[in-house]
Amino acid sequence: MTVDDDVEKGRPEAIRAVPVRHPGRWIAAAVVLVLIAMFVNFLLTSDALNWPEQRKYIFSVAVLKGVRNTILLTVAAMVGGIALGTVLALMRLSPNPLLSGAAWFYLWFFRGTPLYTQLLIWGAIGSLLPTVGIGIPFGPEFHTWQTQSLVTAMIAAGLGLILNEAAYMAEIIRAGILSVDEGQQEAASALGMSRMQTMRRIVLPQAMRVIIPPTGNEALSTMKNTSLVAAIPFSELTFTAQTIYANTYQIVPMLIMACLWYLFLSSLMMVGQHYLERHYSRGVGRNGSSREPRIRLRGGGGGQ
Repeated sequence: MTVDDDVEKGRPEAIRAVPVRHPGRWIAAAVVLVLIAMFVNFLLTSDALNWPEQRKYIFSVAVLKGVRNTILLTVAAMVGGIALGTVLALMRLSPNPLLSGAAWFYLWFFRGTPLYTQLLIWGAIGSLLPTVGIGIPFGPEFHTWQTQSLVTAMIAAGLGLILNEAAYMAEIIRAGILSVDEGQQEAASALGMSRMQTMRRIVLPQAMRVIIPPTGNEALSTMKNTSLVAAIPFSELTFTAQTIYANTYQIVPMLIMACLWYLFLSSLMMVGQHYLERHYSRGVGRNGSSREPRIRLRGGGGGQ
């Protein structure tokens, strides 16, 4: 029996499935493969990269010291920024207009001026404040110090990063606090808990799942921003690479070497961020089921 016989008898014609073709995908894939092949060929054959020169210095004492200082600055900036940012976030949410206004002014200044410019000011702090001392406000001073000897390059770099990072962390923490339902705060108040007890025991633990992801991104950004403290100057990774190529004139190889170190440190931080997010997102799936984010190696789903 043919298809025409089925049609004549009122039966539906058999579905003829035709595979959907996607020539655009194949063309895009071919272009990507060609670009990857060209990039790999460039890495293997380019004399400008000078891989032997990079291998010579990548684990040298000076570079490892720069990596250590980069890690120390990142940790100090994040710890200090989170601590000060928490205080600023609570001040912003305070019903006291003086506290709220002071916190707003702090955020306005440090978020509105470039970090590089702030670090330049910290590097020249001795010109702005030749001496610092302790004493009675607007009165006599009991003891004074020379600012330039008191604020070393490392302290200036750390203070510049901490004060800048605190402004951004304050907004992240404030957003996390505001994400917690107000009814829980009202219930805690009805139980006789103080505002600080409610914040410490009820609000902040729940706000962490909102705070952690952008905090991880801020940590990555801060680690890369440590390269700006070369303006002070301080011997972190980028400044160390600049010092080396000032003597060897191998500018590109030393900068590539620094990039490799930054990529390595960033990768470690991303793995730590993934497990931290998974810890704080347990049991908070959108449909009530447990949600554990997983690292995805290819697109198609909003993974890490």
